[in-house]
Amino acid sequence: MHFDLTSALLNVLLLWILTAPHEFAHAWVATWLGDDTPEREGRVTLNPLAHVDWMGTAILPFATSLLGAGFLGWGKPVHTQTDKLRGRLNGLALVSLAGPFSNVLMAFLLALVALGTLKSAPGLASFMASGVRLSLYLALFNLLPVPPLDGSKLLLAARIPMNVYVELSRYGFVLLLVVVSYTDVGRWLGHWSYVGAQTIFAMLR
Repeated sequence: MHFDLTSALLNVLLLWILTAPHEFAHAWVATWLGDDTPEREGRVTLNPLAHVDWMGTAILPFATSLLGAGFLGWGKPVHTQTDKLRGRLNGLALVSLAGPFSNVLMAFLLALVALGTLKSAPGLASFMASGVRLSLYLALFNLLPVPPLDGSKLLLAARIPMNVYVELSRYGFVLLLVVVSYTDVGRWLGHWSYVGAQTIFAMLR
């Protein structure tokens, strides 16, 4: 088995860069919808340190990337109170979708930087191009309907029974490990994030 230490470290660095706008988007939309919880907890900020979950933003992404077992990672969840959100569960769906949407926006931004530095700083351009793919990967990954990912909140918005959601939450971490490490889901996410990145670059050229 080949261990690519450099690639694993760069993936973690990119994850840190992408986590801040992702979690900020959750916090901002929740605040806009009337929930002051993210603001009280200091989450309406682009400071990466406010959004780091050491297991999800450092240890696991490094390990899964190093082992070539897909890429598993997340930031510190933004707490919201559904009863404070306008639209309640519908508002929760908007809060949940804000994170993946921010990843798509970041993919376009990083692609612009990559294209703009292609001749003057090819190393930076390559790093930014990797960021485009990872940002799209995170958008897709976070839509998986498994707690604690954003897609699981969409299950609540779809009114699945709370006891089903609680059971999923109990085994969510293990389920994610199994899905990413032992199924084709990780490869599928990687493939479509690559296709998405190529599409973005083709649009911007």
